[in-house]
Amino acid sequence: MVERKRGAGKKITEPAGKAPPSGDALARDLEDRKKRIREIIKILRKEYPRPRTALNYRTPFELLVATILAAQCTDDRVNKVTPGLFRKYPTVEAFARARQEELENDIRSTGFFRNKARSIIGLANKLVSEYGGRVPDSMEELVELPGVARKTANIVLSSAFKKAEGIAVDTHVRRLSGRLGLSCHDDPDKIERDLMEIVPRSDWLDFNFLLVDHGRKVCQARKPLCPQCVIKDLCPSFEKFSRLFSGRK
Repeated sequence: MVERKRGAGKKITEPAGKAPPSGDALARDLEDRKKRIREIIKILRKEYPRPRTALNYRTPFELLVATILAAQCTDDRVNKVTPGLFRKYPTVEAFARARQEELENDIRSTGFFRNKARSIIGLANKLVSEYGGRVPDSMEELVELPGVARKTANIVLSSAFKKAEGIAVDTHVRRLSGRLGLSCHDDPDKIERDLMEIVPRSDWLDFNFLLVDHGRKVCQARKPLCPQCVIKDLCPSFEKFSRLFSGRK
């Protein structure tokens, strides 16, 4: 217990804070996570031999727009919207000239359509005025575009340009990183830093897609299918979730 003064000389007693982990403990934990992640990736690559984004696109700009639309929306829904959308607005310049209300109606079914329409028109205008209609291929430039954060930039860089500048942390990666004990954080940027520290850089391009595929098929948000999981022996949450859902048919 520790004491500190309050007011005019009065003292209150508080519980002492928990001692932080030692340097040796942190080093052991890091090495354990590095070892486990290599095994996890090896197994997931066999299970999902063709990791790629589920979004349909033909150009980096189409992927950029589709990824923005996919926020808080399923990829399947986005893939139903984008064919007609890209026929109506076939170029970056066409999106830059789009009327806000009209574009909102075009993408309404993807949710958050007002903010998404504003971002798409804004980034299209910036691409036309500053990049000649070309999508930049660096993290620094992409995150300066309206509506583009690191997750979106990472997906565009990895899929459209085959560049590994980070790891996209979406809802699946966020969930599985916690369950697999790869990160203790909830903030996407902090999770990404943890993952970049343990995932070999040669696997950065595919890592998001591997976890997304596994999250959709097995490690689902509400009812993970733990008995069917190919990485259950490497998952610290396996026993807990197995007991929790043992009664599920």
